[in-house]
Amino acid sequence: MDTQFAWYDSLWLRAYCAGKAIVAEVAPTRLEEFVHAFDPLRTSPDFEPRHLRRQFAPEMLESIRETVRSIPREKFEFLELQDFGRIVVHDWPAFARLQASLTDQVSEWAGEALEPQYNFLSLYLKMGRCDPHLDTPGSKWTLDICIDQTEPWPIQFSQIIAWPEERLPLSENWRDEIRSDPDLKFRSVAMEPGDAILFSGSSQWHYRDALPSDDRKHHCDLLFLHYIPAGTRELVEARHWSRLFGIPELDTIPGIENVRSGQAVARP
Repeated sequence: MDTQFAWYDSLWLRAYCAGKAIVAEVAPTRLEEFVHAFDPLRTSPDFEPRHLRRQFAPEMLESIRETVRSIPREKFEFLELQDFGRIVVHDWPAFARLQASLTDQVSEWAGEALEPQYNFLSLYLKMGRCDPHLDTPGSKWTLDICIDQTEPWPIQFSQIIAWPEERLPLSENWRDEIRSDPDLKFRSVAMEPGDAILFSGSSQWHYRDALPSDDRKHHCDLLFLHYIPAGTRELVEARHWSRLFGIPELDTIPGIENVRSGQAVARP
């Protein structure tokens, strides 16, 4: 395992670091241009997650729940049951409409103009957990909505970190290393149904500890609406970089065909 990029959503960051190395070799005078082109994807260091209590009125919350109940079983994805203890649905049309309707409000909260990137419904079951990770830039801004749960399930957020940048290699115990790093200054947020949290997942380490492993049927139903800065749709996709920068060698980034910033992100 490459412990420098050990978390499940790290393929994009690997591609970025490989891209920097390629530009430094084949077009060194353009390295600064390449790095600063990604400035829109960096988050202000003074940003803090916004816990939006009772953001969704009971009737809206019930409408979301009804949509969840109406989704046919064959539309659910079960690939993450083992690693996350969850089943998911990506870009369900009703949730895409909800996401679009919230764009102006989320832009105001984030402090910049945004556009929707993708969304997914995440139904965590009794084995639910979410290891420490950074998101791809397709999740620079995430509105995390609590739909239903057996009890509050806290999510931990670090302070904003410099991103996208390389970091020192992690140890084999990298999960505990991240959790216990005092410089990351983690804070805990627990939601109730109808609450939402706006955070910058690509610039904040975040995780949830495992749901309690007792005999009860614990669950937590969450809806994630992901937004990107307006006008960055091609920039967040590594497959466009060779054309955007006019550097054909960027097409040689290892594994670039598997790097996506959204629902098709491959897991290392």
